[in-house]
Amino acid sequence: MVEYKTIWISYRIILYRKIKKKDRGEKIENRRKDGNGMNIREQQEAYEKQFLSPYAAHSVDSKGRDRQEEPCDMRTIYQRDRDRILHSKSFRRLIHKTQVFLSPEGDHYRTRLTHTLEVSQIARTIARSLRLNEALTEAIALGHDLGHTPFGHTGEEALNTVCETGFWHEKQSVRIVEFLEKGGQGLNLTKEVRDGILNHRTNAHPSTLEGQIVRLSDKIAYINHDIDDAIRGKILTEKEIPKEYTTVLGTTVKERLNHIIHDIVKQSAEKPNIVMSKEFAEAMKGLRKFMFQSVYTNSAAKSEEKKAKNMIIALYHYYLDNIELLPSEYIYMMEEKNQTKVQVVCDYIAGMTDSYSIAKFKEIFEPKAWKG
Repeated sequence: MVEYKTIWISYRIILYRKIKKKDRGEKIENRRKDGNGMNIREQQEAYEKQFLSPYAAHSVDSKGRDRQEEPCDMRTIYQRDRDRILHSKSFRRLIHKTQVFLSPEGDHYRTRLTHTLEVSQIARTIARSLRLNEALTEAIALGHDLGHTPFGHTGEEALNTVCETGFWHEKQSVRIVEFLEKGGQGLNLTKEVRDGILNHRTNAHPSTLEGQIVRLSDKIAYINHDIDDAIRGKILTEKEIPKEYTTVLGTTVKERLNHIIHDIVKQSAEKPNIVMSKEFAEAMKGLRKFMFQSVYTNSAAKSEEKKAKNMIIALYHYYLDNIELLPSEYIYMMEEKNQTKVQVVCDYIAGMTDSYSIAKFKEIFEPKAWKG
């Protein structure tokens, strides 16, 4: 009888705890919902439908992910994509990758990460002003350069020269989010974000207005901050920029950004495309051409590029010939994921930071007797 009472009391205690736990869960869930029974994500989706432009990419209308997932109760589908990119290893590595100047002396020059953040800021301002989807815009902006190599476009050109399948940073960015991150699982991002990342170059055609904004913002950011860095590096002075461009765009980085953003918003309001006025578009095109002539191909700015290119090529051939020396995760990709040697070697080198690639080059090719 005593044993029976003990079992009965234990059963009632367990049942009581389950009921209390369920009640707590329901209270928490109810706090997350409004009077209409919608959770926070659903409220945001309803807000988008009501207040965003009819040309915006609404979260609820996304084409979705390759692998189905349970929706978050707080974040929209594009907000989750943004967060996944922000917390990825590839995003963190951008802080140690070249923007334009190779290993510049001084802490104030742009890196690939600060470039990405400036693109995001410009793009978000435009998207918000046009009542487009800011979360989608931000996700595309944060992910657009994940595939960049060490030493920026110099490293990209080097890999494209030696890799038999070719190498383009925008395609590598997509490969990272679809496959390389999380040990071959990828980030499982939405189709809209991946489309914007893939099509961020000048001659590309993103499928969303948010992607179009990032494509323009990338150009706006790099032209203006590269002018700023070139002036800091004493390669260029503000007075050397032709007046035919500064008269339209402005005479400082701050003025140019302000004027260009205002022009885009004015010209694109309530329209199905993101555009500049003819006057601003021609001035931007001329300023970009001027930058290629004065900075991007300038001998003083690019004096070390040939060395960096040769170093990347040497590393590529070394690992192709010594494939067993790749880190274990890349061996796994070949053996278990059917990836080719050429592809995984490109993946490994493209993922390196500037400093890591230099360290590996010295470790492999510098005679031990030379090391102090």
